[in-house]
Amino acid sequence: METTEKTNFIINAIEEDRKNHVYTDDRVHTRFPPEPNGYLHIGHAKAALLNYRIAKKYNGKFNLRLDDTNPIKEDAAYVEAIKEDLAWLGIEWEDRLFFASSYFDKMVTYAEELIQKGLAFVDELTAEEMREYRGTLTQPGKESPYRNRSVEENLELFRKMKNGEFEEGSKVLRAKIDMASPNMNMRDPVIYRILHTSHPNTDEEWFIYPMYDFAHPVEDAIEGITHSLCTLEFEDHRPFYNWVLENLDDYKDEHPRQIEFAKLFLSKTIVGKRYLKQMVDEGVVDGWDDPRLATISGIRRRGYTPEAIQAFCDEIGVAKANSTVDIAMLEHFVRDDLKLKAPRLNAVLEPLKVTITNFPEGEVEWLDIETNLDVPEMGTHKMPFTREIYVEKSDFMEVPVKKYFRLFPGNEVRLRGAYFITCNEVIKDEKGEVVELKCTYDPETKSGSGFTGRKVKGTIHWVSATEGKQAEVHMLEPLVDTEESFSADTFLDTINPNSLRKLTAWVEPRVMEAMAGDKFQFVRQGYFCADTKYSKPGQPVFNQIVPLKSSWRPEKK
Repeated sequence: METTEKTNFIINAIEEDRKNHVYTDDRVHTRFPPEPNGYLHIGHAKAALLNYRIAKKYNGKFNLRLDDTNPIKEDAAYVEAIKEDLAWLGIEWEDRLFFASSYFDKMVTYAEELIQKGLAFVDELTAEEMREYRGTLTQPGKESPYRNRSVEENLELFRKMKNGEFEEGSKVLRAKIDMASPNMNMRDPVIYRILHTSHPNTDEEWFIYPMYDFAHPVEDAIEGITHSLCTLEFEDHRPFYNWVLENLDDYKDEHPRQIEFAKLFLSKTIVGKRYLKQMVDEGVVDGWDDPRLATISGIRRRGYTPEAIQAFCDEIGVAKANSTVDIAMLEHFVRDDLKLKAPRLNAVLEPLKVTITNFPEGEVEWLDIETNLDVPEMGTHKMPFTREIYVEKSDFMEVPVKKYFRLFPGNEVRLRGAYFITCNEVIKDEKGEVVELKCTYDPETKSGSGFTGRKVKGTIHWVSATEGKQAEVHMLEPLVDTEESFSADTFLDTINPNSLRKLTAWVEPRVMEAMAGDKFQFVRQGYFCADTKYSKPGQPVFNQIVPLKSSWRPEKK
C-alpha cells in the first residue's frame, strides 16, 4: 500500500510537534479505536487509512484498539469482522491489538486519583434532574447538591459503586469542572455509571463502566498515542480530553494531542450504525455484508477492491468541514482499478433471440475473442458462435430514433468479436411484442480476419443461445434514492424498492467458471463480481459492482 499522505492540516500539526520536540524522540503513534457494536463502513475506512498511513509516513506505530466500554451493545463477532475488514484494506497492526476493557482496573485508579484531588464526586441526581441542572447553551447550569461531598465520602461511595452495592441508575461519578462553562461538555460530565453486567471480552463481573469521554483520553495515554485523530463531532469534547490528562500525574507532562477532521459522507448512502443495524435486524437487507450496504464487508462482497478505496481516500483528502461526496466519485475509482484487472466477457441481461438464417443448423464455430483489449497479456479465449444467439432487447428498435446505430429492420451491425449481421425480419407474439429477429451474416466479415471492406457504426455484444449458459445476476442501485434527510422513524420509508433486481442472464461459457470473488467486465454492461455468499462451483451468482460509465470525472491537473 502506498503510504505517503498528501500535505494537510494534520500533517502540518505533526510536523510542528516534531519541530518543537513535543514527544520523546519526535515519535508518531496513532490508533484506530472502533467500538465493536456493529460492522465498519466506508467512513471508518477513511479514518482507519488516515491513521495508519500517517503512522507509516513517519515510521511510527499504529494501534488497533477495540473501544469496548459499552458491553450491552458489543459482540465478539463484531471484533472479528472489524479485524477482517481492516486487514482487507491493507492495514497492519502487528502485535498492537488492544481492548479498552483491558484498562478498566487502571481507569478506576485514575478515577480515584481525580476524587482524591477534589476533581470528581459521586452524584445522586436522577437523569431528568441532571438534564435540568445542566442548563442550556445560553444559560449556565446549576451545581448538584452532592457536589461538595468530602473526598473520603466520595471515595467510599465510588468503591461501593464498584463493588455492586448500589442499583443501576442510582449514582454516577462526575468530574468537577465548571457548571457555567460555555462548553456543555465541561459542565461536570459523567465519567462512570453503574451497570451490573459481565464484560464479553474479559468475562469479569463489573458493576461500573467508564463513559467514552473519560475512557478515550486514558486509553490513548496508556498506549503512548501521540496524535489522536478524531472526527469533527469530538471537537467540542477536546477540552475535556485535555482536562482529564492534565489532571492525571502520569500524563500531564506529555500527553496525546487530539486533532479533528471531517467525516466522510456519501450521497445516497446510509452509514449510521443504528440505521444499518435496524435494516439488518428487520431483514431489510441480507446481513451486514449485503452488497447494497456501504459497510466494508458489503462493498468487499460487492466486488470493490482495497486499492480503489485507498485511491478514493487519497483523492478526497482530509478536510476541516463536513461535506457530502458524490458516490459516483467512489465508483470512478472502483472502475478505474478494475479496468486493467477484470476480463471482459459477454453477458446478455435482457435477451432477445436472433436466428442467423444462413448459418448452418447444429454447427458451432469457436471464435478467439480478446479477453481485455487494454491488457494484451490476458490473451484470448474461446467463445461459441451458433445459428441462434441472444442480444440485448435494448439493441433493437423497430422504428429507430435519430442516430440509433444498432439493430433495426434492414440495418447491419457488427457482433463483437464475430461477424456483421443484417436484420431482415421481425417476429412478434400475439401481444405484439418482439420475440425474435431473423438475420443473415456475412462470413467474409469475421473479426480478426483482416477484413477491410465496408464499415458499420454499431457493434453489439451477444451470447450463443445453444452453447451459452444461464446465470443469476443482481442489479444494484442505492438503497436510498433521495438526498433528503431522514430520521430513525422514517428512513425505512425511503428505501428504494429497485435497489435489488434479480435477472436471469445468458452468459458465454467461460463466465460459469467463475469462483466466488472473481470479477469481470460484462461488455457494455458494467463490472460484476461472483457473490462470495451464494456462488457455488459451476453456479456463480453475480453482483453488479459499478456501471460501465459515470457522471464524475477527475479534475485535470
